[in-house]
Amino acid sequence: MENIRNVAIIAHVDHGKTTLVDEMLKQSGVFRDNQVVADRVMDSGDLERERGITILAKNTSISYGGTKINIVDTPGHADFGGEVERVLKMVSGVLLLVDAAEGPMPQTRFVLSKALELGHSVIVVVNKVDRPDARITEVMDEILELLLSLNATDEQFGSPTLFCSARQGVASYSPNVEGVDLRPLFDTIVEYIPHPVGDADLPLQMLVSSIDYNEYVGRIAVGRVEHGMIRQNQEITICNYLDESVNRRAKATNLYVFDGLTRTAVDSVSAGDIIAVSGVGEVTIGDTICLYGNRDPLPFVEISAPTMETTFCVNDSPFAGREGKFVTSRNLRDRLNRELQKDVSLRVTEMDTTDSFNVAGRGEMHLSILIETMRREGFEFQVSPPRVLYKEVDGQRMEPMERVVLDVPEMYIGAVMEKLGSRKGELVSMTPQGDRTKLEFLIPTRGLFGYRGEFLSDTHGEGIMASVFDSYAPFAGTLDRRGTGSLIAFETGEAVSYGLYNAQERGALFIAPGTKVYSGMIVGVSPKSEDIVVNVCKRKQLTNMRASGSDEALRLVPPRIMSLEKCLEFLADDELLEITPQNLRLRKSVLDHGTRMSMRKR
Repeated sequence: MENIRNVAIIAHVDHGKTTLVDEMLKQSGVFRDNQVVADRVMDSGDLERERGITILAKNTSISYGGTKINIVDTPGHADFGGEVERVLKMVSGVLLLVDAAEGPMPQTRFVLSKALELGHSVIVVVNKVDRPDARITEVMDEILELLLSLNATDEQFGSPTLFCSARQGVASYSPNVEGVDLRPLFDTIVEYIPHPVGDADLPLQMLVSSIDYNEYVGRIAVGRVEHGMIRQNQEITICNYLDESVNRRAKATNLYVFDGLTRTAVDSVSAGDIIAVSGVGEVTIGDTICLYGNRDPLPFVEISAPTMETTFCVNDSPFAGREGKFVTSRNLRDRLNRELQKDVSLRVTEMDTTDSFNVAGRGEMHLSILIETMRREGFEFQVSPPRVLYKEVDGQRMEPMERVVLDVPEMYIGAVMEKLGSRKGELVSMTPQGDRTKLEFLIPTRGLFGYRGEFLSDTHGEGIMASVFDSYAPFAGTLDRRGTGSLIAFETGEAVSYGLYNAQERGALFIAPGTKVYSGMIVGVSPKSEDIVVNVCKRKQLTNMRASGSDEALRLVPPRIMSLEKCLEFLADDELLEITPQNLRLRKSVLDHGTRMSMRKR
């Protein structure tokens, strides 16, 4: 165990975690000199590479000077904080990356607080020191203030600090000294991060912190061996600290250790190393693998509760079943239950009807990634608008609050403050940084619904926005979800240029000519607060009379492209989003126009 170091890399989104792991792998000799390696090699998922973010925590390892360093690359987005919380049980220390220009951000505070609660050693890495707008001295002061506010111990407050450029693959002990390679970082990890503490002579104990899946061997349990030794084909007992009914017999069919980007099969592993075990059946995150007949489960970290939910239901639109492969409630239930096995932050509740499920997560991004993944797998279903989860404390209604940090040019401060003020936001701090200003707000989670797009418009694309759950606070009062109305298709058919030309005078359209629509489907947004019914299928009535200029080409405004996140933000309380592998369709919950009108009169 003295030659093993288990470390996680934690940071706010886009502060350079995955890029740093790339360079650590390259400089430790994992790749051949002539090997072509993709950027952000740890972001192996399609959605991760498309969006440029890390979604799932992943394990790798390097060897340095006879010491094996197990590295866990974690997500930086606040919605995937559950991934960070669960993997911190596998490690003994963390590398805290902080951008040399942005400084500590909301997610930096969140992940650091979780590491400090577990008593982990911390190595502070000020990254991107080569940025022209780097402000290293100020960022160092902000990091120390953050450690103080989180009640760090004396040892944690005196954590070593390195100055790094992950993109260039260099690190140094001083901001005034230009680094050559990452040796200072490797040396600090070996010297400062403690080796795992465990006893190889005690009975086997291994806490499952992650679940992988392989279609040939089934579920693969990933975790650190706390005590004892595990051997291939050994009989084991699977138990759970919180559920005494979990007491299953299994066999550790195959054992793997992490070696670079690959898994290497081994015959046995002793305490301290992070391993993967296959053949263990229906194991879940939080279970403990023990010696057969010796039930002694380990406690698992308490994962923060979800703050937002939406309803997944079977698609019942006129176009239902045309594009999807999995369309029934049984398909939907099985898929959501499978997701529960590997996502500890997710909650699924069955409703009174058999075709609807309440799915709760950590934020809009968390839910949208699940929706997009299911969509690509061939699922067809509908989702309701996201809604926050309230709490009742001493008879008072409490709602989740977000801590929002915005980095905006000075000329746009007024517009941003006005919008957030109308959404019940409360200004916490305002810090000038050159020609830009850093604003920090506390705002109800529901106040951020649909705001990200407005923020980018108000700042002309130059603003940076980040948020993280802060706490529950008393209900802030009513808040309009959306100040605009919808353009709703009048009849079922195919949209034509003539109908769209007349409809675009009422607002911005979401569809192009040739799009198939049905009555009650939303085809655009109206600047007015009420909904407007338009006939986009209306064709021009032809006659035998012609006049000069009467048949000029119709000029259509290009339709507004709606991504999945934009659709979720757009939804009003009486609307649904129809999701198929090929299309995203916004629609009214009640499709018939006459029925909607009579319901509104009531």
